[in-house]
Amino acid sequence: MSGNNIPEIVFIGQPNCGKSTLFNAIAGYKAQTSNFPGTTVAHLHSQVLWKGKVYSIVDLPGTYSLTPQEPQEKVVLTHIFKEKPDLIVNVIDASLLCRSLELTVELLELEYPMVVVLNMMDLAEKKGMKIDIRALEEKLGVPVIKTVATRGEGISELMDRIERTLGQRHRPRHLSYYREVENRIKKLTEMLPEDFPVVSNPRFTAIRAIEAETLSVDKFIAENNPQLKSALEKIREELSALRNAPAYEVLAAERHHLALKIFEDCCRVRHARVSGLEKLDDFIMHPVLGLFLLLLIFAGMFYLIFRVGSPLESWLLQPWESLRSGIHQRYGQSLLAELLVGLVQGIGGGVAIVFPYFIPLLLLMGFLEDIGYLARAGFLMDAFMHRIGLHGKSVPLFILGFGCNVPAIMATRILESRRDRIITALLIPFIPCAARTTIILALLAFLLGPWWALGFYLVNIIVVAVLGAVLTRIFRYSSPGLILEIPELRWPSLKNILQKTFYNLKEFVRFAWPILIAGSVFLSLLSYLHFDRLVNSILAPLVSGLLGLPAELGVTLIFGFLRKELSLLMMFQALGVNFDNLLQAISRAQLLTFVTFVNFFIPCLATLAILWKELGRRIAMISLALNLTLAVLISWLVRLVFSVF
Repeated sequence: MSGNNIPEIVFIGQPNCGKSTLFNAIAGYKAQTSNFPGTTVAHLHSQVLWKGKVYSIVDLPGTYSLTPQEPQEKVVLTHIFKEKPDLIVNVIDASLLCRSLELTVELLELEYPMVVVLNMMDLAEKKGMKIDIRALEEKLGVPVIKTVATRGEGISELMDRIERTLGQRHRPRHLSYYREVENRIKKLTEMLPEDFPVVSNPRFTAIRAIEAETLSVDKFIAENNPQLKSALEKIREELSALRNAPAYEVLAAERHHLALKIFEDCCRVRHARVSGLEKLDDFIMHPVLGLFLLLLIFAGMFYLIFRVGSPLESWLLQPWESLRSGIHQRYGQSLLAELLVGLVQGIGGGVAIVFPYFIPLLLLMGFLEDIGYLARAGFLMDAFMHRIGLHGKSVPLFILGFGCNVPAIMATRILESRRDRIITALLIPFIPCAARTTIILALLAFLLGPWWALGFYLVNIIVVAVLGAVLTRIFRYSSPGLILEIPELRWPSLKNILQKTFYNLKEFVRFAWPILIAGSVFLSLLSYLHFDRLVNSILAPLVSGLLGLPAELGVTLIFGFLRKELSLLMMFQALGVNFDNLLQAISRAQLLTFVTFVNFFIPCLATLAILWKELGRRIAMISLALNLTLAVLISWLVRLVFSVF
């Protein structure tokens, strides 16, 4: 029971079962949902009010079993065993019922109150599956509810059943294995000493002891009860002899057999028609045509963002420019005028320069996530990723980085090896996030043309590939093979995409926009007091000496460390020009050099902080030095190339 006697309900399910979407449908939009495995890598929670009662619901990461292999599965175990929830909601992808029931069988061994949710029932029906809900309830001994989370179907029925199950305090019974296996589990259960640290119940603890053939578990038992350790080894040998396989595989096979038997008894599968989406999927996953389509999709996505954002930017800039001119006409060059202009430029920059590109990017990224394209992109890119020492499971994280580097780095938890986590996390800050995409599109695409922006992205990808190849030779040892589930290609929920876009936009308005406004006002104050000249003189050897940029731009780089958008907005203030006559103050070569430096410059404060938190101070400092070094080197090369041509 959670604090203040509020019942705690945990949502547990295999990756990509729609668990987070169901959580969002009940709790409001508190969790990021995507159609590729491993989106939720830390538990999220919310309190909801239902018929006058408050419930605390927790969305745990997707897991295939309660035997921890990956970091997200350890999060599930830690929460279940330490927090001891009042009720488990086991969310199942109904279209993958047989496979999903293996986790259900394992959860029943906990003997916690439980409700099973058959989600994605619409997809199961399209596959020709007819599930007998009553028969399934009888087999499992727990309530079973049908839902379609993307449409909000079955939510009320689920909450009513949760309320009744909590009131009944019914603890389900575990399902029995093959007699010879069950006898040995029972034998070990009876041998557990009274002071043995029991998890959930003695039978579950005995099963964990048999399966956990790790040094830590065996060492603990050997040190505290050598007699029990000998008995445990003997039982493992007996179980292994039954199937000629390790003991943990024997238990896994028992769960698989039970799941298959339940599926056969409760589900009938008719011949399903091949849908248009399945035919499209064959084309998308083609080893050659699929790669070509991948390039077209992302090139088209950024071109579409530009075609939408560019006219919006021109239209939205006009009133803010008029307001800025009006302030100077009325108040002259006073301190009040400078502060008001800074305020106007901070607010107007967010509305007129950031929003026109940021919102279309969020909408399109949400569409690609929900339709299930990210996992396919990872699969298609796996061969290429192996050439730089990684695998395709890193690709969805890089794509997430186009939205924001922070959640992309957090999502590296789904990678099995620490080496892959480090390399991927070091590469993600080189991916143009939404803020840097805004700079690229607002300056290069708008002022020089869309092909300049597309060329810049191509160079960016080459830099990431080369850097990845170098890093994998520094952090040597082979990467594990790719095991990536490819979910069903499905039509996305417009409501879910809009909610996701609103959530990300709200985060920008809440955290980033105030920094933009405060930074703009602060720069105006520095400019009025001439402190910006001191900063510019200190950075002059780098800015004007090495990079050949106007010395006034030095101060904008400091603000870019807080938020990348600030470098763009501060640029106009520092040069004393508006957007229309920017190219009168700097040359095209200087514009390209500036955009290159800002794009590869040290990660923003939030990205650096999450790197420090996730992988430690050393990796964060390496990332900072790596980005700064490459930013200076590549920007200098850009200046050199354009001085020759």
